[in-house]
Amino acid sequence: MLAKRVAKIPGGEGWIFEPKWDGFRAVIFRDGDEILIQSRELKSLNRYFPELVDTLLNHLPPRCVLDGEIVIATPRGLDFDALQLRVHPAASRVKMLAETTPASVVFFDLLSDGVSGLRGEPFATRRERLEAMLQNAAPPIHITPATRENSVAEDWFHRFEGAGLDGVMAKLASGTYEPDKRAMLKVKHERDCDCVVAGFRWHKDGAGSAIGSLLLGLFDDAGNLQHVGVCASFTQQKRRDLVSFLEPYREDALNGHPWAAWGESRGDGQRMPGGQSRWSAGKDLSWEPLRPELVVEVAYEHMQGSRFRHMAQFRRWRTDREPASCTYAQLEVVLAHELKEIFTAGR
Repeated sequence: MLAKRVAKIPGGEGWIFEPKWDGFRAVIFRDGDEILIQSRELKSLNRYFPELVDTLLNHLPPRCVLDGEIVIATPRGLDFDALQLRVHPAASRVKMLAETTPASVVFFDLLSDGVSGLRGEPFATRRERLEAMLQNAAPPIHITPATRENSVAEDWFHRFEGAGLDGVMAKLASGTYEPDKRAMLKVKHERDCDCVVAGFRWHKDGAGSAIGSLLLGLFDDAGNLQHVGVCASFTQQKRRDLVSFLEPYREDALNGHPWAAWGESRGDGQRMPGGQSRWSAGKDLSWEPLRPELVVEVAYEHMQGSRFRHMAQFRRWRTDREPASCTYAQLEVVLAHELKEIFTAGR
């Protein structure tokens, strides 16, 4: 079951609110001695999280299906980078990471108790049965905190972000489980930031005639322009208009460009920030340089290290800003929050 984004936490009664976890979504099946940790793409994640397989066998009933999130918790909060490192082809590497940065699983729904399917039951009922099933479970298995109080949800939205959670989920207490439908609501953080536009990628269906995304940069303390992500989600007309708008900035763009080394290796598959990795699934990530003279205001949710965690959204051009003023200093700093308090709240 998926979620639809909304601007604010819904008011009124009939809602159950939960923190929104930033990890790998997974449906977990147990049937006797068999465990399947299944991703949203219907692939098995068992080999990437071997430490969870034994834990789940020890704590789940003989037959059940649960919905949850795999996360890696550190003293600084959730670490999505560490989670991504787990998807590695070398079993020895995965084993080492499982020992040094063990994962946890946070459950938030129960789809079957082994006797009958529960997808047609109200969420409030599924939640009660989930709590009863896992009442004796111990870390790294957790039940997500939940509340019916809007004021508590508002508090979570602001206070828990420092722990790496990226918003609040709202679910109808009477709602059934509807696979592939956006029947839940999600409220996520959004902030504005002015970035340098230092390049672009052609749209997959319009090379030479439509812009796919803009490559964004911010200056660090040493004065280096660091690649922080991309913005996209343009209309088809806007993609075409951007071709002529950006054309003047393409002339001699690589001369003195801060990312000139990338330009020399365009299309050869060499790794660059935002370039090919095992996450890109073979997508064409070649790029075209622009003279770093344009400034754009974008909306972003939160940072993952020195980069935007998700794709940024175009807001407007900032002709009143100089590129040199686009630094990391403008970003809002979110203080870390103890994850153990969140986990305790779930009990």
